[in-house]
Amino acid sequence: MTAPEQKRRTDYVLLLSVLALLCFGLIMVYSASHVLAAKRFGDAAHFFTRQLIFALTGLGVMLLLSRIDYRRLYPAAPMILGLGTLLVVLVLVPGLGFKAGGSMRWIKLGPLTIQPSEFAKLALVIFLAAYLSRRQKELPGLKTGFLRPLGAVLVLVGPVLIEPDLGMAVILILIGLTMMFVAGTRLRYLAVLAASGAAAMTLLVVLVPYRWKRLIAWLASLLRLPEQQDLAGAGYQVWHSKLAFGSGGLAGMGLGESWQKMLYLPEPHTDFIFSVLAEELGFFGVATVLSLFFLLVWRGIQVSTEAPDLFGTYLALGATLVVGFQAFGNVAVVMGLLPTKGMTLPLISYGGSSLWVNLMCVGVLMNVSEQRWRQQSKNKAASRS
Repeated sequence: MTAPEQKRRTDYVLLLSVLALLCFGLIMVYSASHVLAAKRFGDAAHFFTRQLIFALTGLGVMLLLSRIDYRRLYPAAPMILGLGTLLVVLVLVPGLGFKAGGSMRWIKLGPLTIQPSEFAKLALVIFLAAYLSRRQKELPGLKTGFLRPLGAVLVLVGPVLIEPDLGMAVILILIGLTMMFVAGTRLRYLAVLAASGAAAMTLLVVLVPYRWKRLIAWLASLLRLPEQQDLAGAGYQVWHSKLAFGSGGLAGMGLGESWQKMLYLPEPHTDFIFSVLAEELGFFGVATVLSLFFLLVWRGIQVSTEAPDLFGTYLALGATLVVGFQAFGNVAVVMGLLPTKGMTLPLISYGGSSLWVNLMCVGVLMNVSEQRWRQQSKNKAASRS
């Protein structure tokens, strides 16, 4: 083995952007949750301490994945999808699934609560990356290029909708369709699916009263119709989120000085943590965090385009989409640009499952980046010899 092959090269753009987002997240989790934690648990640092543990263990997994050749995931892809499907199904089993807020989304393992649908995103990415790279020449076909990969998506989406978790189902579908489109699935198949999905999504909203109320409140907020915004009901969260953004101004009210986290904004350390960040750190803080997400996604797309093989290309793309779609969705919701839906902000919001999965995605990206550099080193060594 030559000297260049023995060296490791760390993708510092990815690593530093992730570490910066994690630091923002830890600071904001403590700031946003200390009032709620003191009231609920008698310990102001309750959520911060747990998030710190999640972050440290997640970083360990990220570094481990960055050192294991991503190509080892290729033969295990069907098994990983099967495991992801099993986990989301087990959530629905009475006695195993843990219900909170009207949804059965978690499995409780002693002191630990995991959300299987988070891990389902990565399982879907790994399976589709392997399938699409293996069947590349057959992707224009209806059965091979559309129906089979769509089946993998729906196997996960079905149980997630039953939980119910419409937001996560939409994320899974977007990840699947984007990967299929980039790989070469015919656009007309995807267009038909998009139209059918939009119709189905409309029914899922119209037929469920609380979703319909949220949609009406969101439209009223966009159209500036105060009498329809239901500020004491379906529009409550977005209204207080907008108050937080408005109060933050350019420089913010100062770290720890948010009013909306004082039990006005529900769960300020999870879905609406970006609102607290906007109130305390202002436009400059918001712009910094969004720039870090942009940098992470931009670098992820670069890694995808430079990967040494098709599996690496699709794997890196999918890992980037997991972080990018959820970040965009959360920010759009808290700013009132999309209807309210429970969705965490990657690497920032409190929550072990979300944090672990996003760090695992970064670990995969770092490994694809390293393998590309190793391949280039081998090619250069071969050309010199």
